[in-house]
Amino acid sequence: MVSRAIIQELQAAAGKGAVTFSPEDLIVYSYDATMPEYRPDVVVFPQSTEQVAAIMRVANEHRLPVVPRGAGTNVSGGSLALEGGMILCLSRMNRILEIDRENLVAVVEPGVVNAELQAALAPLGLFYPPDPASMNVCTIGGNVAENSGGPRCLKYGVTKDYVLGLEVVLPTGEVIHTGGSVMKNCTGYDFTRLFVGSEGTLGVVTKITLRLLPLAEAKKTMLAVFDSVVDASSAVSAIIARGIIPTTLELMDRILLRCAEDFVHVGLPKDAGAVLLIEVDGFRESLDGQMRQIKAVCRANQARELRHARTSKEVDDLWLARRTVIGAVGRLEPNYGLQDVTVPRSKLPIIVEEIGDISAKYDLPIGVLAHAGDGNLHPIVLFDARRDGDLAKVHAAEKEICKAALALGGTLSGEHGIGLSKREYLPMEYGPIEMSLVARLRKVFDPNGILNPGKIVAGGIV
Repeated sequence: MVSRAIIQELQAAAGKGAVTFSPEDLIVYSYDATMPEYRPDVVVFPQSTEQVAAIMRVANEHRLPVVPRGAGTNVSGGSLALEGGMILCLSRMNRILEIDRENLVAVVEPGVVNAELQAALAPLGLFYPPDPASMNVCTIGGNVAENSGGPRCLKYGVTKDYVLGLEVVLPTGEVIHTGGSVMKNCTGYDFTRLFVGSEGTLGVVTKITLRLLPLAEAKKTMLAVFDSVVDASSAVSAIIARGIIPTTLELMDRILLRCAEDFVHVGLPKDAGAVLLIEVDGFRESLDGQMRQIKAVCRANQARELRHARTSKEVDDLWLARRTVIGAVGRLEPNYGLQDVTVPRSKLPIIVEEIGDISAKYDLPIGVLAHAGDGNLHPIVLFDARRDGDLAKVHAAEKEICKAALALGGTLSGEHGIGLSKREYLPMEYGPIEMSLVARLRKVFDPNGILNPGKIVAGGIV
């Protein structure tokens, strides 16, 4: 429990209305997009860097655990209050501070919602490429913490490729600035990249400088239909091997197709083994040639049908199905585990088959969703937590999926991070020296171990 005296110090730092410890509010902030729940002792809503710094000084003095949080959409348990303490919710720091059209730069606070930034940029002919599936609710600060990706990241890259500079409050309450508004910066250590993807374990980001791009002149969208998920995976490898880099190259298997179609009713082929949602963008004159090459590759890999989205509604319908499919799996089972592994693109057909074997071994439906062009898979393990033994089988299946990805030269996470859900797996990829460096690095920034304890490395710092 947090003492009344500490509550009063936090109220002095952030304002009385910015601090809540009512049981109802604590329940709301006890979970994220994963299953576990850990109730914090207090939730604080700062509105400025100065308030964050004051809050962190109070927390550091009293050794109060602090978990930074945005919209809570992460699927690695990164915003759970494992040790109670404080949830530091940055959702009220939600201003777009600057859009510089001349230099293609935006400066935002961490609570800005990804889609709201996109909406502000579009009328100016600009866009911010990272587009997580949860873009309508997730925040830029959370995207920075997790180094989020999204469908467009095949062509354009992930969050770290667009963060030019940061303002960060350290666990001690000190404020630092990294990077800036320039496109090239090789001065000293790259602290900006260090904080991006650090999952709220090194500091609290309070201001973000982002690189922007001009919107493409045109785009074309197509659905390629396959009888086999392995054929669809082979087509992905073949497209990339041809030197073609679409904007997006997304895969959904039969399980997910059926869930999505039953939910959105946009005419997806429920009898197919898998589909690829393919989009290209660029100069109008170049798109037909790209699509011809992609269609030829798909046909050579047994695509049974190629559907072109000819209207903006058809495009929107396809993306609605893709962006809502994770929620749609609730039509089959009440619970799911969403994995996030990446393999070399040429190994995609192999791991898809191995996931099928794991599904059969544990008698669990596993839908395959993938940013396939990146080799980044999101196997969705469907189960019912009320059934005896289901949860244990899920954990065993997920561990085997991770092992299979590593055996193929892959990695444990492509965009969701390690957080709580994969911290026990990290030694499968990192050796003892790397694990020691993680712990030592955290101690440099957070000597008292108050910031997001228990994430990435079990037990926090050593």
